[in-house]
Amino acid sequence: MSRIKSENTKLELLGFDILKRTPFRFRKHPSHIYGRPDAALKRLKIAIFFDSDFWHGYDYKKSLKQRLPNDFWVEKIARNIKRDTEVTSKLKKEGWIVIRLWEHEIEKQPEACLRQIIKTTNTFC
Repeated sequence: MSRIKSENTKLELLGFDILKRTPFRFRKHPSHIYGRPDAALKRLKIAIFFDSDFWHGYDYKKSLKQRLPNDFWVEKIARNIKRDTEVTSKLKKEGWIVIRLWEHEIEKQPEACLRQIIKTTNTFC
């Protein structure tokens, strides 16, 4: 676990490349925003998270049977899912728009991710 990076991972770098194609300025890992999103458009109050398929529980039920070797990982990913839900809920209560992009979307459909971000930002400009 100690070798797992929390910032500037391959996934985040791909996500930041997508954000660079927007006309907006974003801040990486803003510590003053609850949940510390991967990126934020502060002026528009948009928090963006780049969620790893494995660590954040995409297709979690399937992973339970196939990939997770013991209860530690099952509990770890279940806690991550619960925390993600709580962070999203709290940010929305504070007036933030939350965008969560999955790893497989960022890697295989970056244009769709870009469109989603631009569509969300255009509703506030």
